[in-house]
Amino acid sequence: MPVAMTIISRSSVLHSSQSSAQFIVPNWPAPSAVKAYSTTRLSGASGGVYASMNLGLHVGDQDSQVIRNRSKLSSDLTLPSEPVWLTQAHSARVVNADLAIESAVDGTFSTRANTICVVMTADCLPLLLTNQAGDQVAAIHAGWRGMSNGIIENAVALFNCHAAEIVAWAGPCIGPTQFEVGAEVRALLGGPDSAYRKIEDNVDQSNKLLADLYQLCGHRLAAVGVTNYSHSNACTYLDEHHFFSYRRDGQCGRMASLIWIDNES
Repeated sequence: MPVAMTIISRSSVLHSSQSSAQFIVPNWPAPSAVKAYSTTRLSGASGGVYASMNLGLHVGDQDSQVIRNRSKLSSDLTLPSEPVWLTQAHSARVVNADLAIESAVDGTFSTRANTICVVMTADCLPLLLTNQAGDQVAAIHAGWRGMSNGIIENAVALFNCHAAEIVAWAGPCIGPTQFEVGAEVRALLGGPDSAYRKIEDNVDQSNKLLADLYQLCGHRLAAVGVTNYSHSNACTYLDEHHFFSYRRDGQCGRMASLIWIDNES
């Protein structure tokens, strides 16, 4: 039988299907026609530093294992089509997922049913967007580089509705107690002072601070009129059991966050 449990979050639920592939379902006020999930690292075929549900073909894992994991994901979630997998480059580019994607981008947008927008992460913030009508969706890879260069604003601009009608959810990323940034990164990211705090027991007296990506994302969304925003509160760095983390482990796998319009709903 399926198992469900809360995963250090007020806004996401970790589920396990009968085939034991675990994933996170956002607890957000999205229309029923919109389906969205974030994966964990559990129940895949990969081994070693990629154990076990690595979905990234670009990180050094065996291609055959990644393809097997992607096939399992499709089966476990009964996906209506192959996700539009991206070659991500920490850019601010968001493109239409229904068009040919020829170069590196870090977000996709769609108005077509059964087109699956997806981004991969291992500390960066995955941002899923839809609207109250449930006829537009987007998936964004929002690390500090993309965020500072305007990827969130670029994604919102693609929606053909008032920003107040957009619903946003941020999946698991490196949490506010672990994401160290220097003064130059803070200057690029901006945001309120409350999104940063000093590092306790800072032995080397560096100028680094701890930054809250969840709060910084919400601040940028609010600045363009998107106030219906929730997030997972999970920390990829601290929760080694459920998540890959590039800052914690270096070489590692990737999770995926997916969203699409379901024509069966």
